[in-house]
Amino acid sequence: MTMNPLPVSLPFTDRSEAGRRLAERVRTLDLRNEPIVLALPRGGVPVAAELARRLRIPLDVLMVRKIGLPGHAELGVGAIAEDGQVAFDDVALARLHVSRDALMATVDQERAELDRRLRAYRGSRGAPRLADRDVIVVDDGVATGGTARSALRMVRRAHPARLVLAVPVGSQSAMEALRPEVDDLVVLTAPENFHAVGEWYRDFAQLTDADVTALLTELREAETGGEAERAVRIRAGDVYLDGDLATPANVRGAVVVALGHGRHDPRHRSVAARTRRSGLATLLIDLFTAEEWNRVNGGGEEVTAMTLGERLEEVVGWLRRATELGDARVGLFGSGAGAPAALVAAAGRPDDVAAVAAHGGRIDLAEERLPGVRAPTLVLVQGDDSFLRELAEWAMSRMGAPHELCVVPGAEQLLGEPGGWQEVRDAVAEWFDRHL
Repeated sequence: MTMNPLPVSLPFTDRSEAGRRLAERVRTLDLRNEPIVLALPRGGVPVAAELARRLRIPLDVLMVRKIGLPGHAELGVGAIAEDGQVAFDDVALARLHVSRDALMATVDQERAELDRRLRAYRGSRGAPRLADRDVIVVDDGVATGGTARSALRMVRRAHPARLVLAVPVGSQSAMEALRPEVDDLVVLTAPENFHAVGEWYRDFAQLTDADVTALLTELREAETGGEAERAVRIRAGDVYLDGDLATPANVRGAVVVALGHGRHDPRHRSVAARTRRSGLATLLIDLFTAEEWNRVNGGGEEVTAMTLGERLEEVVGWLRRATELGDARVGLFGSGAGAPAALVAAAGRPDDVAAVAAHGGRIDLAEERLPGVRAPTLVLVQGDDSFLRELAEWAMSRMGAPHELCVVPGAEQLLGEPGGWQEVRDAVAEWFDRHL
């Protein structure tokens, strides 16, 4: 069976949105034989994570490395899979007058990189069993199809019950070439004017190994910890906010992770996953609507910290009245534009908010509400930004609550460096563990 692409709204906002839309199409396949999602790192992991999360099936990685022409690495002339099999594009090699022997040094380099990534992503875990299972191979897009073909043939050698390739976007020629390799092909769109995968995403940021491991860790912990997660939509004034509520099996409190935008960012989700290990439910919420975020990014009118804080107050009220967490102690973790909003909301709902953590934002923008903050507050600033540190110290001096300042490593974006985000994750989790 194959599924033909249908018209969709393009470009995708980011890989997470593409994964959510892809999940709805894969859901119709009626997968029954212990289905598993295999992502092609790095770009395929956020797409596959959303698919695995929504279909509630396990996720792992499938390692394949492209073999590039020496001196022109972007020109793929083969691929090596994690089972050791090397596939060459002999037609391309003949056209370029290049022998296989001339590629052996490149093959050795790619094999070493493949092994390194396997250790980083899987650690001591072995490869998942694929025999007699429904296997869904996912990437963020397919341009030529060479790497995907090697990945699919590796899975086929493991004798799955059913093999599916699911991608948000691909070239028409690659899709046609890959159809014979699979039992089902799910592609949201195959544009006639396809040139590169990145053209079909507004946000096509490059991922790090830390991003990949954070997503894989989060999903494994959710799978083994008995967590329940669901998407929510909350009315706040005249807008509706989108969020994700995750509740561990034995819950003793709740933390609202308040962001301007970016609740699907693997680093934010990693912070939430680490917090849930302490028995705290998490609600990741975007305080901007999608339309507002696009407008602000385009240089349009800003939404004030006061407005975002008042929306966050509504979110806390919803958490109290509309979920099983009505009696739980609530913490607020604000990041970026959510940092001053968390302080505004804490001042507005002092009986509901028991602790606050803020990082990466201008908390001084909550100036008029700072004296009303009563909850213990942790403020995290990057060590190399004296301006933000001075603003944070000034803002904390106006608070009526116990407060601590934590300096973490990092440059312009606090969560951009692996060391920085790991320290933020641990500091936030410890703060809420102590105060909730």
